[in-house]
Amino acid sequence: MLRLYLSASSDNGNMRTIQLEPIGQVISEIENEREERWGGVIAEIRLEATRFEPAAFNGLQEFSHVEVLFQFDQLPEATVETKTRHPRENPNWPKVGIFAQRGRKRPNRIGATICEIVSVNGLSLRVRGLDAFHGSPVLDLKPVMAEFLPEKKNVRQPQWARELMSTYF
Repeated sequence: MLRLYLSASSDNGNMRTIQLEPIGQVISEIENEREERWGGVIAEIRLEATRFEPAAFNGLQEFSHVEVLFQFDQLPEATVETKTRHPRENPNWPKVGIFAQRGRKRPNRIGATICEIVSVNGLSLRVRGLDAFHGSPVLDLKPVMAEFLPEKKNVRQPQWARELMSTYF
């Protein structure tokens, strides 16, 4: 079993290590670097059979969408950004801090994507629109509830982000 170790600060300001064990992995036809056109991709999330039974998914089929938390495990740590960069290295877009973009070169290499649920079967969850590669560790799944989402008319974002996302899904 792959274990992920992350640093986090404690109440006294010291860093401590936390351990995350993936709940499963992504099974997908997409095995290497891809930047866009994720909308039609159907991927499977297969739960770890030694930790879960199919009952872990009971009730999930009642939801239309699920939020998938995963790790960009194929990204070398040496490429992680902690300051500013042009999104997708595009000089036409402004340099912004890593926390002002959703790129994979994040400090802990964690991805979060809201996906459409296609089917639930045994330990398998099939979703549409997951921007993770084959074999990526899945850290957690959460059903999407409307009350957690802002109304689209209340979401503000810069023009470069609209341009970047225009072909993402």
